[in-house]
Amino acid sequence: MIVSEIYFISIKFCSMLIQLFLSICFFFKNNLSPRKALFSLLMAALVIGWSSCSEAEVKKAPPLEIPIVEVQQQDVLIETEYTGQTYGAADIKIAPRVYGIVQSLNFKEGTLVKEGDLLYTIDPIPYQNKVDAAAGHLAEANTMMVKAKADLDMIEPLAKINAVSQRELVSTKAQYEASKAKVQSAEAALDNAKIELSYCSITAPITGLIGISKVREGDYVSQGPLANLNTISQLDSIRVRFTISEQEFMRIQKEMRAEYLSAGGLGTKIQLILSDGSIYPHPGRLSFADRQIDPSTGAITIEANYPNPDRLLRPGQYVKVRVVTSVVKNALLIPQRSVIEMQGIYQVYVLSDSNKVQMKIIQPGSFYKDAYLVLDGLNAKDKIAMGGTALLKNGSVVIPKPTPWEAGGDSPKSSPK
Repeated sequence: MIVSEIYFISIKFCSMLIQLFLSICFFFKNNLSPRKALFSLLMAALVIGWSSCSEAEVKKAPPLEIPIVEVQQQDVLIETEYTGQTYGAADIKIAPRVYGIVQSLNFKEGTLVKEGDLLYTIDPIPYQNKVDAAAGHLAEANTMMVKAKADLDMIEPLAKINAVSQRELVSTKAQYEASKAKVQSAEAALDNAKIELSYCSITAPITGLIGISKVREGDYVSQGPLANLNTISQLDSIRVRFTISEQEFMRIQKEMRAEYLSAGGLGTKIQLILSDGSIYPHPGRLSFADRQIDPSTGAITIEANYPNPDRLLRPGQYVKVRVVTSVVKNALLIPQRSVIEMQGIYQVYVLSDSNKVQMKIIQPGSFYKDAYLVLDGLNAKDKIAMGGTALLKNGSVVIPKPTPWEAGGDSPKSSPK
């Protein structure tokens, strides 16, 4: 050891003499002034001394202290996110059933209305006239029926004593039956006119939140499939519809037959992620799947139901639905911070028994909020460096600092691309 150090010092001393000699040669060759020559010699001495000190410092630098974590092994639920849209428990469109001028709006937009509350009033005069006309026709029909009944009552005794012909009796009975039919027709016309008149007062069919009106006082409205005055939604619960591919649906159907998922996995706890990234506090449940695969998209529509006691959710929102789709037994988990990704290659530093770190290529699968599932490249209980420093190199000797770590989140998401 002493001989090697003496040899190293000798080599450094010779190097310094050579550099000093070259500097003197440079002085004589370029015929520098004494002041410039002295300055050049001093700068050369400083550079030589600084390089010597730097090499000594590098030689004496202690090993890095690096946080070390163990690869975890546990069962994890795989979750997949789908984009969905919210609907009210009931979204009822308010449409006019008669035509006419809107006379009044009897509610405040965006507020809660109760079943039976008056919402719109359409000009009732034309329909009141129909009621009056139908009532007149009914009265006329009743009068004709009374006359026909009186004629029949008079003819029947005479027909028994053959005072009148049987033909006249039959004709009188026919007139009476016809008058009764006219009364029934007039009554039906009057009932229909009253119903149309009642349609002029549009009431709330359910209790719920009413939206912005599409018409104002004085607007003309009419019947039709596209006619829509407003919409009332029940918000005590919210329906969320999303679509999944046919292949994914078939795979989930198979997973549902597994004991683990059927006992409390798929469909029992579905998280809803709002547009701001927050998780809706109330878990939902799957309600149903559509009866068919959409042939134009190759996807099937799924509906989930969520309680909405605070009415935080409104119809028409776009959300993400996080659904348990499978389970991975004995999955290997490592922190995302420990993974170095370069051009699609994922690597980690693994600690050996001699406190050296060796770089290994791994194959990551799904990931948690702060963890990867490792498919290949690591074993359970392997110790890996957390990283976070550019000084760490392959083969570096480090001072391991054991660091406790638990995989964050409840369920992994989609795989990295």
